[in-house]
Amino acid sequence: MSSETILLKADELGRIEVVERDGVRAVRRDVGAARWWARVFARRAAAREARALVRLDGVDGIPALLGWNGRELLRGYIAGRPMQQARPRDRAYYRDALRLLARLHRHGIVHNDLAKEPNWLVREDGRPALVDFQIAWTRGRRGALFRLLAREDLRHLLKHKRTYCPDALSARQRAILAAPAPHSRLWRATGKRLYKLVARRVFGYWDNEGKGRVRD
Repeated sequence: MSSETILLKADELGRIEVVERDGVRAVRRDVGAARWWARVFARRAAAREARALVRLDGVDGIPALLGWNGRELLRGYIAGRPMQQARPRDRAYYRDALRLLARLHRHGIVHNDLAKEPNWLVREDGRPALVDFQIAWTRGRRGALFRLLAREDLRHLLKHKRTYCPDALSARQRAILAAPAPHSRLWRATGKRLYKLVARRVFGYWDNEGKGRVRD
C-alpha cells in the first residue's frame, strides 16, 4: 500500500490518486471504484491507456506504464502543473510540444483529447508532457482516418497556443486553426451540446479543465 495518497479526481469512472510505492511517486487510476454502470467503459478506457503507454515507452514527456491488472492502472508521476494553471507563454514550450506531438504520431498514437488543458503539463523545467490516454487511437495503422485525427491533435495544441502565446503563431498554423476537419465541424453542429449536457449532469464537468466533481 502507499504511504501517502493525494486524491486528484474521483467521479463515476473511478478514482485518480498520486500514491507512493516503494518510495517512488506514481499516479494510480482505480477503475474498481467506478460506478457499476460505468465500470465496463472505465476498464476499457484504462486498457486503452495502458496500450498507448506501452507503445510510447521511453518517449520523454510521456509517463511510463508501471502496471495494469484490470482494476488498477499505475503510471509514472511527472512533476509539473496543468496548462490552465501554468498558462505557458514561452515560445519554446510550444516548439517542444509540437515535437512531442510528432513523436506521438510517429509511434502510431493519436491522443484524441488534447482540447482539455489538464492533459497538457508544464514540467518544472518548462517543458511539456502529456497525460490521460483513455480515448487515444492505439491501432498503429496510419491511414486517412489516422491523419485526420492527428491533424485535430495538432489543431487543439494550436488553439492553446493561440490562447497563451498568440504572437508565436505562424501563418500556416493560423490557416490550420481556420480550417477544422469535417468531423470536427459536424461534432460542433450536432453532438457537442449533448456531450456537454451529459458531461455536466453526470460527471460534473463544467469547463475545458475536465476535472469532474469529487464524489464520496
